Amino acid sequence: MSYLAVKHLHITFAVLSGMFFFIRGLWMMSDSTLLQRRWVRIVPHVNDTLLLAAAIALAVWSGQYPFAQGWLTAKVVGLILYILLGTVALRRGKTKKIRIAAFFAALAVFAYIIKVAVTRQVF
Repeated sequence: MSYLAVKHLHITFAVLSGMFFFIRGLWMMSDSTLLQRRWVRIVPHVNDTLLLAAAIALAVWSGQYPFAQGWLTAKVVGLILYILLGTVALRRGKTKKIRIAAFFAALAVFAYIIKVAVTRQVF
């Protein structure tokens, strides 16, 4: 598999990850029972695992690593923040208001990660 193919897979998994999160956030806000479906709890995690695997493959293949490249460091820090906010939004937020605020904050962080990926600029 070529570097370009892995890059396209990474982008595809990233788009799917954002879409899954957005849909689950909408379901959370509307108190939908769809959030309780088994596939909804499994498929996003499988996708995110593949996204991370593609990211690691790209880093190894290109020789660009977080903490050596500022933009990759920003993506990793953003990813950690996105995961934490997403967990609050979809599971751990004590009130719906907190979950909704965390949802929109996670979407903003996701947009930042995409901006950094596209521009390779931290700010």
